[in-house]
Amino acid sequence: MIVTPSTVLRWQRRRFRAYWTRLSARPTGGRSPVNPQIKALVTRMAAANPLWGAPRIHGELRKLGIDVAERTVSRLMPKRRSPPSQTWRTFLTNHVRDLVSIDFFTVPTARLRVLFVFVVLAHDRRRVLHFNVTEHPTAAWAAQQIVDAFPNDSAPAYLLRDRDQVYGQQFRHRVTGMGIDEVLTAPRSPGRILLPSASSVRSGASV
Repeated sequence: MIVTPSTVLRWQRRRFRAYWTRLSARPTGGRSPVNPQIKALVTRMAAANPLWGAPRIHGELRKLGIDVAERTVSRLMPKRRSPPSQTWRTFLTNHVRDLVSIDFFTVPTARLRVLFVFVVLAHDRRRVLHFNVTEHPTAAWAAQQIVDAFPNDSAPAYLLRDRDQVYGQQFRHRVTGMGIDEVLTAPRSPGRILLPSASSVRSGASV
């Protein structure tokens, strides 16, 4: 068959999605789904009583004869997001030139393996300073990447990262020894710290 490269890539993406969908499929059985009427009632009670938490709403439901777990009530309640604080905005304004971010993103291979790409990004110009690839990321490996990214006392003042378990004790010890202060994102923050474009990775590779 004679096909275009884009067709091969489309087939490979479809194959990769199907493979990992089968691996991550939820097992059959388990708990029965929550009644939609209970979901609507919890949402209504939370909206009408902003100061009520999951324990209070759970207690009110028990009074109505509705048997549902408090954890389920907490999961059904709408999440309230507060706007970012002025303190954090001020910090970014004052220290953006001394702030770098690190993060991982994944790349699927033709053999259905998953490679982890580690990226170090300068915040002031959104420039890729360093990147490397591994199949098995560890705290020691991530710590070595920081050393490689900032040789000869060129370490930044602040390092922004998420709370991934890969940044273990070895990583934190190495960063502290280099005189870098870590700034952690809030728990369960949506999205990633950085999402480098293909052009930025190419420009970083040529530096």
